[in-house]
This record gives sequence, structure tokens and C-alpha cells, in this order.
Amino acid sequence: MGILPLGGVPGSTFRYDGAIGARGQRDMDLPFYQRHLFFCLNRREGGEQACNNSGLAETMFHMAKKHAKDLGIQGAGKMRVNRSGCLGRCSEGPVAVVYPDGVWYTYVDADDVREIVESHLRDGVPVARLRL
Repeated sequence: MGILPLGGVPGSTFRYDGAIGARGQRDMDLPFYQRHLFFCLNRREGGEQACNNSGLAETMFHMAKKHAKDLGIQGAGKMRVNRSGCLGRCSEGPVAVVYPDGVWYTYVDADDVREIVESHLRDGVPVARLRL
């Protein structure tokens, strides 16, 4: 069992022991993940702008997932890095969003994505310079 910070609420915590209830579900009072980082991996043909047309978003998704795992913050009761289809902000892309915080980001390279993972996912501090 561990005590983890509750996403987005300074000083709040919840207990997670990984217990599965009688119906195969964990205690419904606890979030399964504190935060999700979603990367738009949408592609479009014909020259229309999309987050993953160049392949950068796919590369950054895999790098973020590995970095979160290496930091020990990926998994149940912690964080999750997910792929997403179109998030509807194509003209501002590539984009990623952290939920439940509702913080939208753009990025240009691996340093930006590492900063999002470390500062926002691990430390709970959004990265102001990358916010949309």
C-alpha cells in the first residue's frame, strides 16, 4: 500500500493498495490513474495540418511513455501516457493534454516532452511556457 498525492490538489492524498473488489473493480472512491497525458497521433492526407503528419507526435508519445516508466511514475495509482486520435486543435499542433487537469500543451522536441512528464506528471506543476 502507498500514499500518493491526489492529482491537482496540493496536500491531498489517497491510499492505493491495488485491491480488486468482488466485481473485479478497485475501490470506486479512488482514481485508477492520477493523471493521463494524451498525445494526438492523428494524420491527414492531402496536406491538411494534423499533429502527427511528420511522425513527431508518435516518436514523442513513445519517448514520454518510456520516460514516465523510467521515472517510476507510470502505472496504477500513478500516471498514464496514452495515444489519442484527433483532439480538435490541429492548427496548434502537435498537441498533448493532461487530464483531469485540462492542461493543453504544444511541443517541438524531446526536451519539451521530458519537461512536461517531469514537471507536470511527476511534480504536479504545469509547464507554463508550453501551454496552449
